[in-house]
Amino acid sequence: MLTAKEIRESFKDFFRDKGHQIVPSAPMVIKDDPTLMFTNAGMNQFKDIILGNAAAKYKRVADSQKCLRVSGKHNDLEEVGMDTYHHTMFEMLGNWSFGDYFKKEAIDWAWEYLVDVLKLNPENLYATVFEGSPAEGLGRDDEAAAIWEKHLPADHIINGNKHDNFWEMGDTGPCGPCSEIHIDLRSDAEKAQIPGRELVNHDHPQVIEIWNLVFMQYNRKADGSLEPLPAKVIDTGMGFERLCMALQGKTSNYDTDVFTPLIGKIAQLSGKRYGDDPKVDIAMRVIADHVRTIAFSIADSQLPGNAKAGYVIRRILRRAVRYAYTFLEQKQAFMYRLLDTLIESMGEAYPELPKQRELIMRVIKEEEDAFLRTLDNGIRLLDNAIAAAKSNGKNEISGKEAFVLYDTYGFPLDLTELILKENAMTLDHKEFDEEMAAQKARARNAAAVETGDWVILRDGEQEFVGYDNTSVPVNILRYRKVKQKNNEFYQIILSATPFYAEMGGQVGDRGRLVNGDEVIEIYDTKRENGVGVHLAKRMPADVNVTFEAVIDEKARQATSCNHTATHLLHEALREVLGTHVEQRGSFVSPDVLRFDFSHFQKLTTEEIRKVESIANERVRMAIACDEHRNVPIEEARDMGAMALFGEKYGDEVRVIRYGSSVELCGGTHVANTGNIGMIKIVSESSIAAGIRRIEAITGERVEKMVNDMQDTLREIGSMFNNTPNLVQALKKSIEENAELKHQAEEYFNERVNNLTRELLDKAYEVHGIKVVELQGLRLPEVVKNVAFGVRAQSPEHTVFIGATFDPLGKPLLTLMVTEDLVKEGMNASSTVREAAKLIQGGGGGQPGFAQAGGKNKDGIAGAYEKMRSALGL
Repeated sequence: MLTAKEIRESFKDFFRDKGHQIVPSAPMVIKDDPTLMFTNAGMNQFKDIILGNAAAKYKRVADSQKCLRVSGKHNDLEEVGMDTYHHTMFEMLGNWSFGDYFKKEAIDWAWEYLVDVLKLNPENLYATVFEGSPAEGLGRDDEAAAIWEKHLPADHIINGNKHDNFWEMGDTGPCGPCSEIHIDLRSDAEKAQIPGRELVNHDHPQVIEIWNLVFMQYNRKADGSLEPLPAKVIDTGMGFERLCMALQGKTSNYDTDVFTPLIGKIAQLSGKRYGDDPKVDIAMRVIADHVRTIAFSIADSQLPGNAKAGYVIRRILRRAVRYAYTFLEQKQAFMYRLLDTLIESMGEAYPELPKQRELIMRVIKEEEDAFLRTLDNGIRLLDNAIAAAKSNGKNEISGKEAFVLYDTYGFPLDLTELILKENAMTLDHKEFDEEMAAQKARARNAAAVETGDWVILRDGEQEFVGYDNTSVPVNILRYRKVKQKNNEFYQIILSATPFYAEMGGQVGDRGRLVNGDEVIEIYDTKRENGVGVHLAKRMPADVNVTFEAVIDEKARQATSCNHTATHLLHEALREVLGTHVEQRGSFVSPDVLRFDFSHFQKLTTEEIRKVESIANERVRMAIACDEHRNVPIEEARDMGAMALFGEKYGDEVRVIRYGSSVELCGGTHVANTGNIGMIKIVSESSIAAGIRRIEAITGERVEKMVNDMQDTLREIGSMFNNTPNLVQALKKSIEENAELKHQAEEYFNERVNNLTRELLDKAYEVHGIKVVELQGLRLPEVVKNVAFGVRAQSPEHTVFIGATFDPLGKPLLTLMVTEDLVKEGMNASSTVREAAKLIQGGGGGQPGFAQAGGKNKDGIAGAYEKMRSALGL
């Protein structure tokens, strides 16, 4: 039986023998494609070639690509763990042809590999072909069907509809019919009862698709019409995990050696057995799948976070933690202990895993610890909501409360439902669904982008000349109109451009296109599929003339100063802290730079000063930039160039050297470090486990900061009569202020104690309960302290009711009931919440003490009576 490692290598060997260049997997996290957060198919790294924006270096390519499908159109998250074959992170084996071979070779080689090389039983294989779409003038893919007829009997060739057998990159762009290969893994008895062809594409767990052969031959335009592609493309993708299941004689991906080491480790750590309990089994599958996704994401530079791709990874991690918490009874960090098992299984094929081991482990553990605290907090909040509902005679909590727990606190809905069930309570699902739908609608509206077709004026590829020129004559190659919410703008692609397109943390250039008196402002430059796209609010009157493309030189120079400063700071950090420091991300604009790096503790003031000192020493040395373009990657490494975390490099790279600082970098830089002027670190903080961030400024911004500081010191000095020893004067003032504050607190406490005694002397009894009242104008902190003072001096059978105004006239309700009364059923929180409606406010607290503020002071008397009545006074 072939192992997973052997299967992966056999695929590469087969297509290597067919003349394919074997390329490494691209990072799972996508950097320069605004339409995607993650690599969700093997073709993603070749998208610019398929779109015609770049020439293919190799006509035939094959690889094993790590993919992630958890958002948008391709979203398998909710199925993961529930069945045997869906995953978030998975490997896709693929082969491509860019204008070389087409359907015949793609089908024949797929058959040869599966049947002749891997020895799969051909009787278990089925192929689907596109049945056609008359509305679009597309007939059945008879060409593919005829090729399949050489290999398969007619009843194993199945017509498929547009959903299953017509592949599209998106709403627009390259597309074409596809042919899927399915395998029937059922027993002979099951096959005798129902033919496999009747189960193809019907979600049967043992009749599954393993390979999709896409024949890209059309381009979908914005109006929905199709036009032939000038160069046809073969794009295939085979599910590695499913192939392993078929070859290893299993009925579940999770029973193959892709997952069994992880599941075995989970069982060992949790003390549970896989196969004993369906819920435990699902939990183990979820965790085994998700830990792969999380580890590979972190290795490819995407840390868990609160927005976009980071939020997706955090959601996956929290889903796994919740399963471990609920079904494996793991109340402490657990998943990070699986990393070494994962590295043992996949580290050889993907060396980024062992290289980033310490970072991955620290990040996962910190995220687990944080979410476990969230679960504890969520349970406490839910307990309060349950208590409030029961006190009001309800057995249901509102969907709005559950949604706040889910959306604000990250508390899983199914855990909310489980706890409610244990308390004989239910949830208003309709209201929860309405809240969720409203949130999704807001997100859709915010992200909705409508693009027109590209208007093609000229053929050709764009040439970037921005390293050597700040202006250059250009023509417009193509443009299109884009609408996003209420914003309309144009995307323009030029024949040549001095504009640096946003990449590698550096913002895009701004500037203008000039033709005589006409000036078109370019307010940003983005990179899409390897091409610089210039953004403008309007198009020129004549798009066919030659323009002068001119960048904003002042902004470019400031950005270049900041970018070069990141290189100098990187080297200085390694000298001061150690060679474990590696860049983990950056942001470079004309105004500021951010630099993220690996380090596991806060920098001291002395360390920050030392880093600044080393970097500024190299600024004063006025080191000239030593730039090397189109350097073979191995030669660049021999030069000592540092590759940056999470970046994908081609066979040839650009090397930037400033003395002993040598890095692979595509950004813009100053000709001489002296141009930077000065570097000043303005902040240092933690952004994730083992990741620190420094923010810094350079040049004019440092000068402005120094001037502002001098002005501030001068102004403070004038407040102290320009004393020569300002520090000593400040110390004396602080000491005097502290003494006055202490005296004021003593006076305040004395007044509170006196008021408490006065109120207790005026207290009256109702039904054996001592009632203490406070009304009128009072400071909120006085009211609260009096309430607790009453509890301290009269700890049993006592109620304190406050109906007061603060100095601004805002009404405040305060209610304190002693613990013995709480046990008898009184609830300060629910009572105050109801009474607050009369002052147009809200609030709450604990059963023994609660407060609420409002807007309507005229309702204070009614609110007071409402509280008395609710307490039966």
